[in-house]
Amino acid sequence: MKLRTRYWISGIALCAWLPAAVAGRHAATRNLAKQDNSPEVTARVSAILKRAIVIDTHDDTPQRFYWENFDMGHRDAQGNIDIPRMREGGYNAIFMSIWTPGTVPGPEASTRALRQIGLVREQVTKHPADLMLATTAADIEHARQQGKIAVLMGMEGGHMINNDLGLLRKYAGLGVRYLTLTHGVNDDWADSSTDKPAHNGLTPFGRQVVEELNRLGVMVDISHVSDKTFYDALEATRAPVIASHSSCRALCDAKRNMSDDMIRALAKNGGVIQINFHIGFLSQQYADAVKASAEQKAAVAEMEKMCGENESCKTINYQRLNDEATAAGKVPRVEWQRIVDHIDHAVKIAGSEHVGLGSDFDGAIMPNGMGDVAHYQQITAELVRRGYSDADIQDILGGNVLRVMTQVEDVSRKMRGEKK
Repeated sequence: MKLRTRYWISGIALCAWLPAAVAGRHAATRNLAKQDNSPEVTARVSAILKRAIVIDTHDDTPQRFYWENFDMGHRDAQGNIDIPRMREGGYNAIFMSIWTPGTVPGPEASTRALRQIGLVREQVTKHPADLMLATTAADIEHARQQGKIAVLMGMEGGHMINNDLGLLRKYAGLGVRYLTLTHGVNDDWADSSTDKPAHNGLTPFGRQVVEELNRLGVMVDISHVSDKTFYDALEATRAPVIASHSSCRALCDAKRNMSDDMIRALAKNGGVIQINFHIGFLSQQYADAVKASAEQKAAVAEMEKMCGENESCKTINYQRLNDEATAAGKVPRVEWQRIVDHIDHAVKIAGSEHVGLGSDFDGAIMPNGMGDVAHYQQITAELVRRGYSDADIQDILGGNVLRVMTQVEDVSRKMRGEKK
């Protein structure tokens, strides 16, 4: 997601209050969650995770590689992701987000993107006992069989292709397996949800991009895009699409969350909404408090000036400022169970076969109790407590996006005239 001021302060203020009955039910569930750590729940979670393939479709750790020369091999005091904590959280696969701000000009954005791709691949080379570069659904399964974490890449923002399908093909050849059509501002061929419409959705070239993604076997990602771009993408695609890190607009009326109608349309397409963990897309109470606080706005502005272009510095300090304000009682605490509230809603609208997880770790402010990937297994336990079946939990943890990857690969083979 990347937390610029517009997201941290103004964009998050659109969250809508949950109906009192739903809020009460979720509060009761959270109380139960604190109490129910029974041997039965623990045993069932363990059994599920032995069978599941756990996939997180959006992590911004490449910003740390790029700005900090960060190495994933050690347990780090900062950030959300490293190999030891991924092991504790039960990860089987992680999509590393390749990202530059949409305001960075195309050629420079492409240069930065290629550098980040190289840095991701370098981490895999450095840690062959733990990591395996993956580009297909089969690769993910092979990595799991070998006891390794599959590392995949998604590209967050169509501006990085610099209006060049040849460059898109190059990214695909280097391992990129989804493209988010826009980020926080419009690109030259698609409208963003958080910018003034300029193209009425996808341009003709934007439709060519979608077609080429289908041909290449690269997933179309509709997180961040405008509603019109979303529907245009569904019309243009031959394969299921994903929302790599989006939450539910019915619970939090942020423009880059998905409406119920969009979630239904995504399900009809066969796609998956991967729930985002950022608190600004989860809690109305938090959003109102931050919007109303001149002190918080001033602190954010001062921090952003200090960090300059360093996006990793910004993300770490957004979390720090939030934690300090929460501890001082200046903003309300947002609990991690709110993530599961959004899962509940998306399942109600689309069915469990169209919901997954895209945390936005290392790129967003995490809720209390989900400070890093080591806490990821809590989500499985909470789904058990809320009455989900083992099969449904396994789908949500990764089975659904694995199915989409397989379908996207099948469409690609057909478009290329290849046999499986």
